Amino acid sequence: MDLYEEIVKLQREGRRGAVATIVNVRGSIPSFKTAKMLVRDDGSIVGTIGGGCVEAEVWQAAREVMESEKPRSLTFDLNHDPKYDTGLVCGGTLDIFVEPILPPALLYIFGAGHVSESLYRVARTAGFDVTVVDDRASYANRDRFPEAKEVIAEDFGQAMARLTPNESSYIVIVTRGHRDDMRVLRWAVQTPARYVGMIGSRRKTITIFRQLVAEGLSPQLFERLHAPVGLDIGAVTPEEIAVAITAELIAERRRVERDLPHMSWFHSHKPVAEREDAAAETVEDPTENP
Repeated sequence: MDLYEEIVKLQREGRRGAVATIVNVRGSIPSFKTAKMLVRDDGSIVGTIGGGCVEAEVWQAAREVMESEKPRSLTFDLNHDPKYDTGLVCGGTLDIFVEPILPPALLYIFGAGHVSESLYRVARTAGFDVTVVDDRASYANRDRFPEAKEVIAEDFGQAMARLTPNESSYIVIVTRGHRDDMRVLRWAVQTPARYVGMIGSRRKTITIFRQLVAEGLSPQLFERLHAPVGLDIGAVTPEEIAVAITAELIAERRRVERDLPHMSWFHSHKPVAEREDAAAETVEDPTENP
């Protein structure tokens, strides 16, 4: 079974994996430099780096690399550590590099106005596969989004009924109105999408949040919501707003752990069940999508 073909297959299926490669060898080992092993998200293996206890530890490291989405280097001294002496090893040392194999980052943009058009361009350049959804064919078309993965021109409800975001998906809501934003948000927070963002003012954010909670949605569903969406870089124009949103998408994709200047009300008021009136007096945000 070709390891590289399996990597491509995993990515096409939207699955995860990790590849372990022997990158350095000193002395004799039970394999060879550049030997590779792919560990799939279900724990199955393609290829080998020599078997035994080393392979078992690398398998466990690969599972952790999939979870953290960050590569790791490992060193094994087969000469000095008796647990690797299975009668098959020859006393050398090897360095192994384990890197994650991740599915494509899928970005669903709801709304096809000026901000959406700019966001599509910037996000695509940053490596996201973009799908654009709008109920206006005059906006959602290939002339405006020529290299999008998919352009859907139909009612938002119909589109949402057939879309299936997964844990590698990102959803940004930039429709032309409050009602459609709320419709899409109601659906988005109940998907397994990794990221959900909505443009608009803090007042609008709080109003929609309260309406949806009053309908019976759990406040905890909004813990991953970025609204207002984007990093606080003083963006004003559609192009600048697109950069601010894409920067936040990248930070989420790369699992940045340090504090960032998120505009989101949901990042500054915790716990979510206690977020109340203070921010409701904020004036309307002039960056709302036309």
